[in-house]
Amino acid sequence: MPTVLVTGSSRGIGRAIAEALRARGVAVIGHATRAADADTIAADLSDPIGPQLLWQQAMERGSGRIDALVNNAGVFAANALDSSDIAWLDAWEDTLRINLTATAQLSRFAVRHWLEAGTPDNAIRGRLVHIASRAGHRGDSPEHWHYAASKGGMLALHKTIARAYAAKGVLSFAIAPGFTDTAPKDSGAGDYLASRGGDSLLADIPLGRVATPEEVARIAAFCTLDAPPSMTGAVIDANGASYVR
Repeated sequence: MPTVLVTGSSRGIGRAIAEALRARGVAVIGHATRAADADTIAADLSDPIGPQLLWQQAMERGSGRIDALVNNAGVFAANALDSSDIAWLDAWEDTLRINLTATAQLSRFAVRHWLEAGTPDNAIRGRLVHIASRAGHRGDSPEHWHYAASKGGMLALHKTIARAYAAKGVLSFAIAPGFTDTAPKDSGAGDYLASRGGDSLLADIPLGRVATPEEVARIAAFCTLDAPPSMTGAVIDANGASYVR
């Protein structure tokens, strides 16, 4: 039974990923800023020490072994161009801290863990799965420079890791969803669309709808458990053909 650490697993895409992996028999170690159950570790990724504490606790729960890391935790909050200088910079740094720097820290701990293992170089030592975004390719709104930059950085990080450690059995995959309906299932119909601008959002999506967390989770589970080694370095889009490359 593989052991997988999934960050941001308390809601939305992260919760769907954790559920999909558990359905496959995986021992999932969840993460949230505030833990709600015994399977979830509480850690604040905006705190520079947060990722290290999370990794240490996850290793303890995994009896010294983590087979895969899913970097899903992230923040998406508007940052207006005309906000005050300090407010704009604070928002920028908070988003980069959580979306990119914490991902890099956790990835570093995972790669070091796998490289230190005594597994032969031709065996798979560990897998990283990064939940990036369409914004990392095409940018985002004028109020989301920071979000697009963080996801673009995540994609560059992922590709660097894939190229650097493939020969040593460390595999890296990234998923780039477009808009995904992460509203609670008990919320009113259309709440997500309304929060993102209404029907005008759909005009840019040839599929005619946004993605669901379950769709992204199916891709993440495949990357975590099934994707062949030759796929390392790949970025899988899930945006309803709103951005093709």
